[in-house]
Amino acid sequence: MKKKLQTLAMILAGGRVDELSVLTCYRPKSAVPFGGFARVIDFPLSNLMNSGLEQVAIMSQYRSFSLINHIGIGAAWDMLGRYRGVAILPPSTGYGNTSWYKGSADAVFQNIDFIEYHDPEEVLIISGDHIYNMDYQEIIRYHREKNADLTIGCVKVPMDRAHRFGLADIDDEDGTRGGRILQYKEKPDQAKFNWASMTIFCFNPKILLETLTVNAREDDSFEFGRDIIPRLMAAKKRIYGYKFQDYWGYSRTVEEYWQTNMDLLGKNPQIKLEEWGIRTNLEHRDIRDCQPLKVGAKADISNSLIYNGCIIEGRVENSIIFPGVHIQEGATVRDSVLFFNNIVGKDSRLEKVISDVNVTIGDSAQIGNPGPVADKRVTLLGWNNYFPDHIKIGSDCTIYPQLGPEKIGAIIKNGEVVR
Repeated sequence: MKKKLQTLAMILAGGRVDELSVLTCYRPKSAVPFGGFARVIDFPLSNLMNSGLEQVAIMSQYRSFSLINHIGIGAAWDMLGRYRGVAILPPSTGYGNTSWYKGSADAVFQNIDFIEYHDPEEVLIISGDHIYNMDYQEIIRYHREKNADLTIGCVKVPMDRAHRFGLADIDDEDGTRGGRILQYKEKPDQAKFNWASMTIFCFNPKILLETLTVNAREDDSFEFGRDIIPRLMAAKKRIYGYKFQDYWGYSRTVEEYWQTNMDLLGKNPQIKLEEWGIRTNLEHRDIRDCQPLKVGAKADISNSLIYNGCIIEGRVENSIIFPGVHIQEGATVRDSVLFFNNIVGKDSRLEKVISDVNVTIGDSAQIGNPGPVADKRVTLLGWNNYFPDHIKIGSDCTIYPQLGPEKIGAIIKNGEVVR
């Protein structure tokens, strides 16, 4: 007899996020490397594991290979067994009324049969794009106590940034824990309240399926924030906001992604990977087989995270360095994030750079401008690029992946984009 499932978790993980530029040319945002060894999706997956939620579906669409390769069979997060597992749910095309996912709500709608098969007591829908540590059992308990049709995880954001989010006006029914949502506005031009949706939705399955069906039949847009929540509000359903009080990394733009990585550093980091119990797939990119970190006699390392498989012979300050990076003698890497298998040549200098995988930088190169970190913007280096000796690249530059030296040239000025 099939075991009754209490909570089915579904991760929205298929989007590119154009604001991340070359970092998402060949992968969805959820598969972007983060923190020196992990991927962005490792955070919601680890939260699910640590919350005891082990039946998970991942809805993926855009360039899914790297994400599928990373997830594997879910063993890294103990989601393997008779009553647990990870299912990758791509869009269905080619027969009947099918299409690519047209939005977050449509992604779930196209998998209604998956929900009906499992017949859960709640459906927990979460984004695969955010950096945070949460026990999802707490929002599930709150949802049950309130007999809610929908409970939304919300976090308070600065009022001057609130217009970028879906916003809830939450009453004080349960103080700091949560309350009834009185109003909901999706990315308003001018914000009047600032409890932002974390894209964490705990649904009554019956209400969810009914609303998705009507949305698919009657609307031209298929998003939870823009369409599903306003429809439920108009129908006066029981919608509650669960108030999350801890760190939440919203890394939609390049600068936000850089800052969220920097939040791992310092004497009191805001992101505490060991305490949070973050897991990753150590077989992806053979992380588990990397040699120990090698530090040369002339190396100088301060306030940085550097992982196995690296060789550091130069200076590294305030930076995140992934496995397989070689920083040669005389080189300086400051305020930067270097993905897997980068090489930084002798006497080169990197200032506030994010460099994708398999990038080689020649000797005596200058990338990014010196000076206070707050006065400069991130320079992005796309993957599989070679930058010749003595090249000069300014701040706020973007270099697209896999360009030959003839396209890159010798000097790239501040703000230039090279395709």
